[in-house]
Amino acid sequence: MAFIADFHIHSKYSRATAKDMDLNALAKWARVKGIAMLGTGDFTHPLWLAELKDKLKEETAPGVYIYDGIYFILTAEVSNIYFKAGRTRKVHNMIFAPNLKIVEEINKLLPEYGILTSDGRPILSLECDKMVRRLTAIDPAIFFVPGHAWTPHFSIFGSNSGFDSAEECFEAETPKIFSIETGLSSDPKMNWRWSKLDRFCLTSNSDAHSPSKIGREANVFRDKIDYKDLIDILKKKDKNRFLYTVEFFPEEGKYHWDGHRNCKTRLSPAESMRLGNICPACGKKVTVGVMHRLEELADRKEGYVDEKSPGFKSCIPLAEIISGALGVGPDTATVEKEYFQLIKGLGNEFRILLEIPEGELKEKCPTKIAKGIINMRNGNVEIAPGYDGEYGKVSGFKSGDEAGE
Repeated sequence: MAFIADFHIHSKYSRATAKDMDLNALAKWARVKGIAMLGTGDFTHPLWLAELKDKLKEETAPGVYIYDGIYFILTAEVSNIYFKAGRTRKVHNMIFAPNLKIVEEINKLLPEYGILTSDGRPILSLECDKMVRRLTAIDPAIFFVPGHAWTPHFSIFGSNSGFDSAEECFEAETPKIFSIETGLSSDPKMNWRWSKLDRFCLTSNSDAHSPSKIGREANVFRDKIDYKDLIDILKKKDKNRFLYTVEFFPEEGKYHWDGHRNCKTRLSPAESMRLGNICPACGKKVTVGVMHRLEELADRKEGYVDEKSPGFKSCIPLAEIISGALGVGPDTATVEKEYFQLIKGLGNEFRILLEIPEGELKEKCPTKIAKGIINMRNGNVEIAPGYDGEYGKVSGFKSGDEAGE
């Protein structure tokens, strides 16, 4: 089994997160999913940092900590909100730190720009380039990854408050940025269409707000990594060590297409452009989604492949496949029971989704569930794209399949 890592998660101290988003639940679900390493998330929050300092044990490997058999790297997400070049900018950035001592230094500096106790993902009145400059002055091993880079409201390239290039955002500090997170509504093949992103290593993470959602996107490495390894791999876009990312089908992301949720209006970029980005139901402006924004900036045709980048595999979460097979909601007790029976019998979720041969799946899984997994692997899915904060629907079963028959 390869070494799977999910660096972008949140703690119970972030808004709209589950109350059990703690180390116990994270370690449990990491084993269920097949994740070897997690980002801690939220190290800027003093109460979460106190738990991390109390419960994490430092490994001999640089920058790596361990809890209940799961490795952790110190990470946090911040919301940089400020005015620049005639617009209010709202950019989410992930911060990676090499050790707890450096985290404490970061947390001494950031209160100049925001209240760290207010949220696990604090709002900072701090320009992105200035943040990079000030924090790397503490330690050059601190690094940054712009989070979910295309979402409309809070991202580096978002349609509502983003920039048209990394250089506009980070200015002279741009060379210190060497990775970008694709987010749930985009995948590598979309990002490959814009040549300005060629030098960045694309990463994918769950941005999970509840324990069961960790790993819905993730990064797959050949072998165990430490903090220094991660920096080296990302800087080099090392395909030998960084095998691929696990991705949502981007259409399932809640900002893939344009639309207006209040009117239940879902529009492709072409439809939205034809309508002048106006909702045909109410006449108000639609939320311009990731695909539309990408079309504005891309300089390559659809289908371009960056041979120098790690690859990717598109996945549907196992609970959603079970839900489609059984014809019941994904959060029901019926799905939960079947899910844990499969985990008990076949290993972890990633092994089931990605590794078990088709013949074994057909032999050991219920027929309908095996069919859904195989369809997913082959890209034989049915899709209703997400829009304006509404998750899309991606199913391993086509209409008329009789719930997977």
